[in-house]
Amino acid sequence: MSVSDYVPILVQFVLAAVLAVGIIAASAFLGQRAAKNKIKDSAYECGVPVQGQAKTRFSVKFYVTAMLFILFDIEVIFLVPWAFVYREFLAEGIPILAPGLFFLGVLVLGLFYEVRKGALDWEK
Repeated sequence: MSVSDYVPILVQFVLAAVLAVGIIAASAFLGQRAAKNKIKDSAYECGVPVQGQAKTRFSVKFYVTAMLFILFDIEVIFLVPWAFVYREFLAEGIPILAPGLFFLGVLVLGLFYEVRKGALDWEK
């Protein structure tokens, strides 16, 4: 390998650095300066004065539902590779259906448990 093999990588680094410095410089020169009124200096910068507290409290139910969604979403992600290799495993004579059905069974049991406990009832 010679040095000329690395020229495209060097050009990419230089272009990335020039682009980053250019964007920061354009923001500094063309961006809005601090306004003289307090409305523009507030965290909510649409021009409407903030009313009430800036931070609102969310219900614990919101976080439980979000965690359950992430949990079941990740489990579905584990099923996608299994579905792709299912045919190859069958061709090789490797039994894959029983572990896949066991995984799905645990998933369904977990879902039934959550429904029975009322974790997905938003009204509670």
